[in-house]
Amino acid sequence: MRRHLLVAAAVAVVLALPPLLSSSHLAVFTLLGLAATVTVGLSLLMGYAGQVSLGQASFYAIGAYTAGLLSTHGVPTLAGLAAAPVVAALFATAVGVSLLRLRGHHLAFATLAMQLILLSLLARGEWAGGAIGLQGIPRLSVGGYELAGDLGYAYLAWAVLGLTVLVTANVMASRPGRGLRALATSEVAAAASGVPVGRYRLAVFALSAAFAGLAGGVYAFYLGYLAPGSFPILLSIEYVVMAVVGGLGTVWGAVAGATAVILLVQLLTTIGTQPGMPSYAPSVLSYAVYAVVLVLVALFLPRGIVPSVRTRLTSSRR
Repeated sequence: MRRHLLVAAAVAVVLALPPLLSSSHLAVFTLLGLAATVTVGLSLLMGYAGQVSLGQASFYAIGAYTAGLLSTHGVPTLAGLAAAPVVAALFATAVGVSLLRLRGHHLAFATLAMQLILLSLLARGEWAGGAIGLQGIPRLSVGGYELAGDLGYAYLAWAVLGLTVLVTANVMASRPGRGLRALATSEVAAAASGVPVGRYRLAVFALSAAFAGLAGGVYAFYLGYLAPGSFPILLSIEYVVMAVVGGLGTVWGAVAGATAVILLVQLLTTIGTQPGMPSYAPSVLSYAVYAVVLVLVALFLPRGIVPSVRTRLTSSRR
């Protein structure tokens, strides 16, 4: 009952907050919802399948370009948005067959290389707009209603996050979810118990890519413009930091980690743009925050924000 009340309170805040925000804060709120969506999938991948991906922004870019390219070629925007997670998941499945044979830092570097190759292809491909970028992406239209304002996209971004959380919760409550929990504890023990380790790992990799692709589709319609520079390597690292800070393998940890990191980055960016600060201050502070946050979490909350808080609350009741 307490959990349901907390969820209802969170939904009420999400519904009531956007109209009260300024345009700049509303943009941050929208991007926060999209970042949390990607982080939920990455937290699932790292926390249960035990796979570290430094190329999650690749699937974000694939979803965005899928939706953008289809819509600019006359496909209905809603169909383009629906295709974004499907194409991202199919791409993840195709590359995951080979990549997931790797382990540890080898896999991390392989996913990093995957993103570098993808960005190079997008920058050189005229079909994707090249280095100039893909322009003229229409606004999302649903049933004849065009989603034109920032407020509508804020609600859409958080609705997508809600859908992602719901799907993840149902997956983890299912029989494959129990297999994933066994896999997170011990891969050898899970395999000995009959869990198809390779198949489950590939399925989680594809599911996390689908979440990122769906968020990327919303991002494409929200901005109306895409360029390879919109998906840098740092973006993938941000997602990893968010997942670790919030707590790997927890849905709400991904949301908490994304919220904490993005708000802290925004605060430091505001400080860095104050009069008298050097021009490079915002970028330096943004880079520094990831190292500082990771060190602090490793020292004081080694399991992440949500698992650590949950453990302390449980012990306090005893």
